[in-house]
Amino acid sequence: MDSIFFLSFVAVLITFPVFCTGDTCLSPVVTPQVYSTSEASLTSETAVIIEFSLTCKNHLKDLNLYADFNGKTFPVSRVQETNRYQVSWSEAHKKLPSGKYAVQFFDEEGYTNLRKAQRSTEDDASNIKSLFTIDVTHQGATSGAWVQTEFIAVSVSFLIWYLAYNTRCKLQK
Repeated sequence: MDSIFFLSFVAVLITFPVFCTGDTCLSPVVTPQVYSTSEASLTSETAVIIEFSLTCKNHLKDLNLYADFNGKTFPVSRVQETNRYQVSWSEAHKKLPSGKYAVQFFDEEGYTNLRKAQRSTEDDASNIKSLFTIDVTHQGATSGAWVQTEFIAVSVSFLIWYLAYNTRCKLQK
């Protein structure tokens, strides 16, 4: 009886790690759509939105993903019952000038390793392998024209009124 119990215990110990480890997405195929703020006159921050579809070679679904951008980590939202994901964040216009940025995406295991590396002073977080990377090309946020079109329209209207009034006064004399 003891030997059967011992063999069962050993069998459970051997198979336990197999059931406790999560699957990793193999050969991810990503189709991204990226948006970043281009108009600065109406906003105080630049918003970046990345929406993408993810297909894994091993047909994994419902992955928990995390995005890392310039050392800041954001959770990635998943659209229910699809393979579409979305992540967004905002930065001050001055902190996010125009340029090309790499956003790294991690699964739960990679995110855990990234957090450990960020907390540890010896490990370098840049050595952690991401699941995939999406490049964001930000054109920069412009503040628009120096003079707003409303001001120009009012000025032209006032000039036309003044010329018409002045001409009317000269004709009445």
